[in-house]
Amino acid sequence: MTAPRTTPGPLPVAELHLHLDGTLEPEHVLELAARNGVDLPFADIDDLRSRYEFTDLQSFLDLLYTNLTVLRERADFTEMVDRYLERAAAAGVRHAEVSCDVQAHTRRGIPLETVMGGLRDALDRSVATHGVTTRLLVSFWRDGPVDEAFDLLRALVASGIPFDGIGLDSAEVGFPPELFTDVFAFAREHGLHVVAHGGEEGGPEYVTGALDALRAERIDHGIRSLEDDALVERLVAERVPLTVCPLSNVRLRAVDTMADHPLLRMLERGLVVSVHSDDPPYFGGQVDANVDAVVEALGASDEQLAHLARNSFESAFLADDERAGYLAEVDAWLAARGGRAPL
Repeated sequence: MTAPRTTPGPLPVAELHLHLDGTLEPEHVLELAARNGVDLPFADIDDLRSRYEFTDLQSFLDLLYTNLTVLRERADFTEMVDRYLERAAAAGVRHAEVSCDVQAHTRRGIPLETVMGGLRDALDRSVATHGVTTRLLVSFWRDGPVDEAFDLLRALVASGIPFDGIGLDSAEVGFPPELFTDVFAFAREHGLHVVAHGGEEGGPEYVTGALDALRAERIDHGIRSLEDDALVERLVAERVPLTVCPLSNVRLRAVDTMADHPLLRMLERGLVVSVHSDDPPYFGGQVDANVDAVVEALGASDEQLAHLARNSFESAFLADDERAGYLAEVDAWLAARGGRAPL
């Protein structure tokens, strides 16, 4: 069931590209470090905040993986998700399909049940607590051992703990999707959805590989797909969703400036693109901050914003009645702002 909401207000969206591990605010990192007795290489909050200037994807990952070491107890994971959902709901998120790099925690010796149980404690009451419906994806490091990912996936399936799909993330270049063909086949055989990062740092061939080898249902990022006209035609024809994170793309130097971002060009070419926040504290804010940036730098109209929002719900793993309810919210938002929904 969706929770009714009046309009206007923030643009109602589905958040489909969000790493829970990357939602810890700097203050929360230090709070958890103190609570759990974790020594971090930062003198204070100002020192930590000064590290949030990145030169590339790896510089971000180095900080991210340092910060997530503060997550130790089941309640820590629950608190992380609850705080994200509270902020996301205020930013207009109505449905969230969130991912977690469980591998980053089990590799540190945190039991699988601690991680997944903590996530589920928050997600299972997300509608009652935050008015947000949710799905949970488990992402694997593409630059980590394939056998490790496969073993973890088998353990997840055997555990019986509910989750909805898997993804592929972390450093892209040099780690083609084809490496994980068998892992993704196993996931599909067990009824799980499959998504994959592609075309962020790596070229359009990483997107093609994710489609062909992994049979990915959605591509996270995909901005470099524009470099291959045949791929663009395929993505349009097959209506493959691309979950784009504008602020992240600029902060990680995948795009020089927001004014250079290809989002609206992608929309105009018929690609099923939508806007998401990736790792909000690291890149400049929640979905609403990304939407604001698209308006300010690219001049996106209300009709274009509604198109992006509709794409987000069309791209989500939702039942038809849930999707229809959310699409009606987008139409109501646009009508309240004097725009006209598509026929």
